[in-house]
Amino acid sequence: MPKASLISIAAYAPPKILTNFDLEKMVETNDEWIVKRTGISQRRIAQDENTSDLGTKAAQLALERANLTAKNIDAVICATISPDHFCMPSTACKIAKNLGINAITAFDISAACTGFIYLLELAKSLIESGSKKNVLIIGAEKLSKIVDWTDRTTCILFGDGAGAAVVSASEENEIIDVHTAADGNYANLLITPGGEEKFIKMSGNEVFKIAVQTLTKDVVEILERNKIPSDKIDLFIPHQANLRIIEAVKQRLNFTNEQCVVTVGKYGNTSSASIPMAMNDAYEAGRLKKGDLLLLDAFGGGFTWGSALLKFGGETANNF
Repeated sequence: MPKASLISIAAYAPPKILTNFDLEKMVETNDEWIVKRTGISQRRIAQDENTSDLGTKAAQLALERANLTAKNIDAVICATISPDHFCMPSTACKIAKNLGINAITAFDISAACTGFIYLLELAKSLIESGSKKNVLIIGAEKLSKIVDWTDRTTCILFGDGAGAAVVSASEENEIIDVHTAADGNYANLLITPGGEEKFIKMSGNEVFKIAVQTLTKDVVEILERNKIPSDKIDLFIPHQANLRIIEAVKQRLNFTNEQCVVTVGKYGNTSSASIPMAMNDAYEAGRLKKGDLLLLDAFGGGFTWGSALLKFGGETANNF
């Protein structure tokens, strides 16, 4: 059975920066309060770009770093909760078109902030089954269009961006294990209702408590199942929702600061894009190297959650 390996990582962040001080002029809030509660100082906002545009730019770089071209890709899968269109076409189809990829499998998934973990599981399964050889996965979000900019409890949290990776058949640096799960009993705690209510609604305190408990349990279990102690993890790259959630899981597993990748301060919560954007930051900073053992975890609306253990199969970056 072929093994699946993540052989490249890339990201794109729109140039416009919205700081906490900018938000002070829009809603009743302040920088000190936002940083204390969330760890977020700024976020990126897409202006004249759609979700597919963000995804395309990340995907182009992922292909380049994988030393592949459009003709090598046999599936494009995009995770998003802010697609270009309400139902169809999928954002993945538009990204594939933009890249010049035709007549291959292309579809979206909706798993909120756990989207990238779900993508890894799908890509791993497609490769290991022999169905596909090179799968392009993208987490892309333009959350600014589904945020209520008069709601100070949510508008401070979210940002726009995209991350992409290529998962390919390889005999080394494999995706070791992926676990995903969901529980629809908590759907109303984090939701975009639809209809006239198109904005994100969140019961922050309840989400925080369940997220910390669920993520800690999930990460402990995937490490135990694979008999890997936490000190063997080179980089822990969690979903970047809230610094307090990241710190809680980090402390439970005794991770050091050197092991943890934290980007929530400069990007905010970019949902399905947050893990690949954080991974890309580590890659471009020279922290993520070929063969490194990575632990990923995420929690999002649904509720959905998941974790992944993998060795990075991409070439070590030159200095950027």
